[in-house]
Amino acid sequence: MEKVQVDILGLSSSPTAGGAYALLLKESFGVRRLPIIIGSFEAQSIALEIEGIKPPRPLTHDLMKNLVDDLGGTVQEVFIDELRDNTFYAKIILEVSTLTTTIDARPSDAIALAVRTGSQIFVSEEVMRSAAFVPSSEDSESSEESFEIANNFESKQYPKQSSETKVASLQDQLREAIEKEDYERAAKLRDEINRLKGNN
Repeated sequence: MEKVQVDILGLSSSPTAGGAYALLLKESFGVRRLPIIIGSFEAQSIALEIEGIKPPRPLTHDLMKNLVDDLGGTVQEVFIDELRDNTFYAKIILEVSTLTTTIDARPSDAIALAVRTGSQIFVSEEVMRSAAFVPSSEDSESSEESFEIANNFESKQYPKQSSETKVASLQDQLREAIEKEDYERAAKLRDEINRLKGNN
């Protein structure tokens, strides 16, 4: 199976998927970009490690890394190998002593472990052909267009979420944004709530 190496381009919070985030991967030796919708916990875990912030107690992915290290293992790579029913699947390639084993994982967990171990991230060419896109402009590495496409992609991954569920989730996020005095995010959330209510 042909593999394409990718790097993490960025994370984008998405008000339309109930607190989910778009993780944007970029082809290391090309221009294609692959959006994957992940949960807020996994997004936070990835972001903390990328920014070099160490929590006071180990997160789940820190624990995974510590277990691998203490057992004398090495994460060789993570591989997003399949896209089935709009859901991505991944594998962690782990080497312990002379034994190499493959462990099934969610892409978000596999990538959170990869950033902690410095492991390379690969995507199958078939998945890239199915879900990646080429931005019209490469002026900005984290262009708004890339995240807009990523956020549009989420609607394919979350097709069954009702408007009422989205509105309730957005209202919770709105309260949280106001408490944190993040008024720019609060305004976007308010606009999205109004848009959803208007569609009912």
